[in-house]
Amino acid sequence: MAAALNQVNVAALLLRARIAVLRLGIPACVAIALCIAGVAAWAWLLPQRAAQARVMAQPLPAPSALVTPPPPPSANQNLAAFYDTLGEKRYAEQQVKVLFDLAAKSSLVLNQGEYKAGYDKASRVSTYQIILPVKGPYQSIWQFAMQGLRAMPYASLDEVGFRRDTIADPTVEARLRFTLYLKDAEP
Repeated sequence: MAAALNQVNVAALLLRARIAVLRLGIPACVAIALCIAGVAAWAWLLPQRAAQARVMAQPLPAPSALVTPPPPPSANQNLAAFYDTLGEKRYAEQQVKVLFDLAAKSSLVLNQGEYKAGYDKASRVSTYQIILPVKGPYQSIWQFAMQGLRAMPYASLDEVGFRRDTIADPTVEARLRFTLYLKDAEP
């Protein structure tokens, strides 16, 4: 009998809820559901917010306890690093061979180049200018130029000029000017 009484109470409760929903209308019921969801979310986030507040309330460590970054390098250290990066003057011709080998790997036609040595007294740096006329696909020419700069970090690509006979021609003629920055060999 108690089970039957509970079923009647549940059925009556459901009927009253259904009548209340019909009286209030769908928009009001949605608003009430959203309010209940908001209160539930607030209650769920409240402990996390309290934990955050506890962390923020802790005093900061003393400045001496913080890790300090190393001081920046001095001018002399920067200058030494610059000279360490330079190539050696005695290997300049070998660097030209490196460029020729890279051109061959990139399937480029490289007949001959122009070479010009120089020296800057103020910086005590020798330069070796290399002008290379190459012929091949556009992508291969750029690949060759970038590989040359990677192989010789003391080089710069100063000038690139392209020429194509017709727009449909896949072969491009290019003129690349590299400059190698070199130091005299260490005694």
